[in-house]
Amino acid sequence: MQELWPSLFRIVVGLYWLYFASQKWQGVGWMKPLIESTSRANPIPGLHELLVAVVVPNWLPFALAQAVGETVVAIALILGLATRWAGVLGFLLAANLALTVAFGVNDDGFRWIYYLAVLVNAQVIVSGPGPIALGRFGWVPAWLR
Repeated sequence: MQELWPSLFRIVVGLYWLYFASQKWQGVGWMKPLIESTSRANPIPGLHELLVAVVVPNWLPFALAQAVGETVVAIALILGLATRWAGVLGFLLAANLALTVAFGVNDDGFRWIYYLAVLVNAQVIVSGPGPIALGRFGWVPAWLR
């Protein structure tokens, strides 16, 4: 079981991202009020101003980028392709959520879900794909291993 752990962990993290990505496949319009409210609530100097001045007026490209990024991370992690790069992208997406959306949550316990997402993606980066991964096959291009 110890040898399989990195693969199982990677797949579960991929399913996590797949769940959140799938919430955006039918449309991202529901994200606009979320982006507006969390940008107003953000207490981080500099980031608050960036969110209000840049992200809120241009919410659609940012929402679409989040959806595409989550989908790419999910597929790559589930299949075991470019695992460490997918982990890096997942880490950046999770850090984005932890520094923005988490401040819009009033429940401190629920806020930790966003912080834990940062940690689990860091673990994927460190652990790598594990033994069960498409990236282990020789026919897979080197950039996807």
